Amino acid sequence: MRNLKTILAYDGSGYHGWQVQAGVNTVQETVEKILSAILKHDVRVVSSGRTDAGVHAIGQVINFFTPSSIPEEGLLKAMNSMLPGDIKVSHIEEVPPGFNARFTAKSKTYVYMIETSEVLSPFLTRYALHLPGRLDIDAMDISAKMLLGEHDFSSFMGAGSAVKTTIRRIMVSEVFTRDTKVYFLIKGSGFLRHMVRNIVGTLILIGQGRMEPGDMKGIISLKDRAFAGPTAPPQGLYLVGVEYDDLCRTKGKSKARQE
Repeated sequence: MRNLKTILAYDGSGYHGWQVQAGVNTVQETVEKILSAILKHDVRVVSSGRTDAGVHAIGQVINFFTPSSIPEEGLLKAMNSMLPGDIKVSHIEEVPPGFNARFTAKSKTYVYMIETSEVLSPFLTRYALHLPGRLDIDAMDISAKMLLGEHDFSSFMGAGSAVKTTIRRIMVSEVFTRDTKVYFLIKGSGFLRHMVRNIVGTLILIGQGRMEPGDMKGIISLKDRAFAGPTAPPQGLYLVGVEYDDLCRTKGKSKARQE
C-alpha cells in the first residue's frame, strides 16, 4: 500500500465545509468520490484539519492509502481533469506509512483578509470581509503580537468543541496592510474551533477603537469566550499551509507538482 500526501487548493464558497456530512456538498466528499473513481476502490482521506463552510484553502494537506501503481504525475493530472473548477491539486508525493496529515502536523498557517475600500469589488465578495473605513493597524498588530507563545485559548474557542487541551502555541501573529486590504497572518501548533475567526473579530473591535490593544492579554487570561469579540465571517479566511517534521518527508520516490 502506498501512502500519498496530497496538497489541495479550494474555494470554499460552494461547500458546507471540509468534512463529509449527510445531505450537503462538502470538499472531502467531492475529493473522495473522484479518487475512488480513478483508483477503482473506496478511498477515505485524512486531512490536516476541517475548514468551515465558506472558508478557503491554498495548502490543505491530505493523505490516503492505495494499492494502485498509477504514478503520482498521472494521478495529479487525472484528479485535476475530473475535479470541479473550485478544487485543484497542486502536489502529490509518496510518504512513509506513518505519515498522517492530521496527527503528524507540526504547525498550520492561516491568513484572514479584510477589504477596507468604500466599494467592494464584486470579485472579492466571496474572498474577503468588507469593512469600509479606517482601522488602527498599529493597535491591531500590537494586540496580535500578544498572542505569541503558549497560552490557553479558551476565550477564542467556538461552542461545541471537544478537545483534550485548549493550550496552543503561536509562532507568528501579525497584522499588516497592502493598499486597501488588511491581513492577519497567524501560524500555530494547532487551532481550536473558530479560534482564528474569533481572534479576528476581537482584532476588528480593537482596530475600530471599541477595545484597547492591552485588552487582548486580559481576554486570554480570563479563559472565557464571553469576553472576546464576535466570530468573523468565513469568507476572509484561508488555510495557507501545513508543516511537518523531517521524519514525515518523502520516501525518496517520485513527486508530482502542478506548476
